Amino acid sequence: MADILIIDPDRRSGQLLQQALKSEGYAVTLAGNGEEGLTLAAKTLPAMVIFDIEGLTAAAGLNLCHRLKRLPGLDRVWLLVLTARSLALEAWQKLEAEADDLLCKPAHINELRARVRLGFRLHRLTQDWHQQKLQVEAELAEAESYVRSLLPADQVGKIPIQSKFVPSQQLGGDCYDYYWLDPDYLVIYLLDVSGHGLGSALLSTSVLNVLRSQSLPDVSFYRPEKVLRALNETFPMEDQNQKYFTIWYGVLNCANRQLLYASAGHPPAVLVSVDDQQRVSSRRLGASSMPVGLLPETHYSWQRCQIPPRSRLYLFSDGLYDVQQANQEYIGLDRFIDLLVSTPWNQGIDSILEAVLTRQANQRSLDDMSLMAIDID
Repeated sequence: MADILIIDPDRRSGQLLQQALKSEGYAVTLAGNGEEGLTLAAKTLPAMVIFDIEGLTAAAGLNLCHRLKRLPGLDRVWLLVLTARSLALEAWQKLEAEADDLLCKPAHINELRARVRLGFRLHRLTQDWHQQKLQVEAELAEAESYVRSLLPADQVGKIPIQSKFVPSQQLGGDCYDYYWLDPDYLVIYLLDVSGHGLGSALLSTSVLNVLRSQSLPDVSFYRPEKVLRALNETFPMEDQNQKYFTIWYGVLNCANRQLLYASAGHPPAVLVSVDDQQRVSSRRLGASSMPVGLLPETHYSWQRCQIPPRSRLYLFSDGLYDVQQANQEYIGLDRFIDLLVSTPWNQGIDSILEAVLTRQANQRSLDDMSLMAIDID
């Protein structure tokens, strides 16, 4: 069975306890003091430690408990502390926070045996939960890797495109793509599925595969509003575990520099242009429509934009501006667009992402961040 380490400065008491537990079939090691116990614990990695702190000050006992729990490989060890009833309330509360179980002395051997059996059951449950957690994390990492593999590489040539995907703490539903319908017409879109987790990722990749294969029946992919209408019919939220998604979809005619676009509840794309006098202007390209899958029979309309020379079109998900800063304020859409406009023309999207990440209060993002930049000279 799993090992038990007893730490008891009273050698006689420790040997009696060791014999009693060995008779139950446990493999038991005995240490005569705290420092020896820490050394043995690091060497044997027991499942349970029974630590008698009688004779130690509360501070010394607490310190040893704290050090034990932080030894490599012992973060989930079950720690049963034996202590005197006369311990002060404050010291008792601190020990409760550090130990997994407390037992006052003198303790009946049958009660001690029962506590040990319970501790082992709880330890096994903790170990099982930890293994399941690791398995889920590995599966989510594999799913994230799969999503990344579907995203397109940066494009060079007559229409250079940069893109970046920064995953959040949980697997999310951001996805984007760009491809040529013919030598003159370029499709560009970015979508964001509601919620987080594997279900959101599966829906986003399903939509990507449908659009990439152009498998919506009787739909012209040159017409953004028809594409959104067909997606709304194909992916109703009642068939997608109550998930819906926002999307910005555009078709760029490179011959005449016209962009047709439609939006389903998504943040507007931002067109940044620089004129001959080096003056920078920006334009928001959006439309107020319901997200895809939320309501049947939703009407989607298209709009047209003439692209000036030396322009850059940005598409992004709301994870880039729904970011809480150290002052508890959110970046917000307006300030994020100001960041896009103020970014020097010769800098890529990495500088934009870095500026956002340095402002956020959390170490990792709470939502996926996706950003695309399309240069149209």
